[in-house]
Amino acid sequence: MKNIVIVNYGLGNPASIKNMIKKAGAGADITDDISLIEKADKLILPGVGHFGKGMQLLREKNLLEILNDKALRQKTPVLGICLGMQLLTNKSEEADVPGLGWIEAETVKFRPSKDTLKVPNMGWLDVKPQMQHLLFKDLETARFYFVHSYYVVPANKENLLASSVFEEDYASAIIKDNIMGVQFHPEKSHRFGLQMMKNFIEL
Repeated sequence: MKNIVIVNYGLGNPASIKNMIKKAGAGADITDDISLIEKADKLILPGVGHFGKGMQLLREKNLLEILNDKALRQKTPVLGICLGMQLLTNKSEEADVPGLGWIEAETVKFRPSKDTLKVPNMGWLDVKPQMQHLLFKDLETARFYFVHSYYVVPANKENLLASSVFEEDYASAIIKDNIMGVQFHPEKSHRFGLQMMKNFIEL
């Protein structure tokens, strides 16, 4: 069984993610212990909240070096969820601090032109894969649960894994090699989220 680690840097709902992984037939550790992160076969970077606070906590817990090593040198599969996806990018309009920069992209605020579209974007949306990838196996037609005010704009089309619509199409999942991010919450998305967790386990 693969060793899955949910990085516990202080933001997000790691217990819900662990529970969904358990339902998918695997186990996971929730930890900020560098030695345990080093041994991980797969990493999940969760997150709910502020981009700047997220980067601050990663620095304060001395997690940046090990995460960079795992993602960029060891090519460990990484899944960023919600804020965790946004942290994969170069920067965000939410804070004047650099992100992890693992995927060429930036995070920007929703500015809908219609008063009927409320921010944050909250609720269920269709998610359409833009390439064939095992993360979306058996999820060609799927709906996931979203709660977010910012969204990711990848610099390169080859990093667009899936899209959704909030007034216009936007990236609801991104990818570069072993690094994946989803803007929605698989752990809150019932059978679709369960399938995605099974897919991530089997990667």
